[in-house]
Amino acid sequence: MDVGLRLQSIRKQKGLSQRELAKRAGVTNSTISMIEKNSVSPSISSLKKVLAGIPMSLVEFFSLEAEQDNQVQVVYRASELTDIHSGAITMKLIGKAHPSRAICFLDETYPPHSDTGLEMYAHEGEETGMLVEGRLELTVGDEVFILESGDSYYFESSKPHRFRNPFDQPARLISATTPANF
Repeated sequence: MDVGLRLQSIRKQKGLSQRELAKRAGVTNSTISMIEKNSVSPSISSLKKVLAGIPMSLVEFFSLEAEQDNQVQVVYRASELTDIHSGAITMKLIGKAHPSRAICFLDETYPPHSDTGLEMYAHEGEETGMLVEGRLELTVGDEVFILESGDSYYFESSKPHRFRNPFDQPARLISATTPANF
């Protein structure tokens, strides 16, 4: 295994400069540079210290499938989407492996009579989406909207909001939020 290339790949995937990683890890910038160029072979304790700045364990470092050629994945097959479950609701995250991902892009399925919970969400950023199947209730602040297939929405995520499917058919929603919070 090429430890230097692996470190460089992971550092770039996390959106860290050599200087930032060195600062976080409490080592010099030249230490990171020399490890990445394979000028030095770090001891386990040195590597562990550097990885703490990511943060990442040694096990993760040696078992991760890092892109050895630093190619950024462009296409995500259906089988590669990350399943996120929130109660009965299924969300599939698109582009999880993309370095410096700024958008959370989801394919969400709401079974009949499911919802995101009684408590409304509020967080920084913006949220948008399009209902592609079924019907869905969207509450933003004090307003309640019924979305039909083909309807879309866009709002500031700092406004309290929630989703609910009080209907007898499943609903499928394609949504995006910023910043990437998943």
